[in-house]
Amino acid sequence: MSRPLRIVLDWDGTVTEQDTLHLVLERFGDLEIYRRVEAQLGRTLTLNEVIEQEFETVTAPLEEVVPWLLEHARIRPGFAELARAHRPLVVSSGFHELIEPVLEREGLLDAVELRANSVEPRPDGWRAHFRVAGRCEACGEPCKRRDVEELKRVDRSFQTDARAEPTRPGAGTASGASGRDLPSGVEVVYAGDGHSDLCASLAADRVFATDGLARWLDEHGVPYRPLTDFHALAAEL
Repeated sequence: MSRPLRIVLDWDGTVTEQDTLHLVLERFGDLEIYRRVEAQLGRTLTLNEVIEQEFETVTAPLEEVVPWLLEHARIRPGFAELARAHRPLVVSSGFHELIEPVLEREGLLDAVELRANSVEPRPDGWRAHFRVAGRCEACGEPCKRRDVEELKRVDRSFQTDARAEPTRPGAGTASGASGRDLPSGVEVVYAGDGHSDLCASLAADRVFATDGLARWLDEHGVPYRPLTDFHALAAEL
């Protein structure tokens, strides 16, 4: 008997063809600060710290940003069909205030479960409010791994894993619990593209990856399937 299937998707650069946070920052933020803090991601700054500093430079009202974003954000082909068939969990490091208008434009607001951060668009700089503040035991950052583990009902106690797993993105390997090797009643398929997906992808049963996530998984010898579009992903479920 096959296990129940749950699909977990990153939003920016995964569901969307381009990272919409980056689009907004390039149009409404401070490019110098954007480039400087992006270079420190995973080194001296966590992803939350990067997002916080970047969006403090955005002062435009949400009423100006959202219509602009709706003109420029594009959804990866096949997402609508996948969402209506499987109601995926979308787990994003972005903001409800920027994601929900795009989902509504596509007629898919009720076709997904969305977990994301929120933002207070203040005229003296946007203030990010993060849904996950505590640091993950595996990677040391606030991350999405817990969302995958909750779906799988994983025992959070660390177990010996014959396959060494990276404990911190870009920081070598160490023995630890791998969500792939722990008992589970649910099969989790994860799709992502970047830094926010590194740790969560290791807790999934199957991974579809592109861009930075694909390169990182290659470097660490972790198997995955290339993410092209959601028609191809659905064909492999």
